[in-house]
Amino acid sequence: MNILISPEAAAWFKRELSLQEGAYIRLFPRYSSGGGLHPGFSLGIATEQPGRPAVQFGQGGLTFYMEEQDLWYMEGYNLSIVYSQAEDDIEYKYEPVPVA
Repeated sequence: MNILISPEAAAWFKRELSLQEGAYIRLFPRYSSGGGLHPGFSLGIATEQPGRPAVQFGQGGLTFYMEEQDLWYMEGYNLSIVYSQAEDDIEYKYEPVPVA
């Protein structure tokens, strides 16, 4: 599993969450009435230091990561986080990992 964040999406996180360079953003599955990759769950975000990060990606002075216990949510998928100028918001794009 890979996490890719566009520079524009990283800038959106900085602006919307009032983050400084060096901040951490945890991506994790959370219960949700909507749906993301799995019914009943969506991808949540939190600004907190990593405990046991399994995957990390830096962009725009921020570090995005997922903890080991949260990887089940992304199993078999890569994640791209991009900025939508039309919505002035971010979008999560899940892409299946090719089977070898």
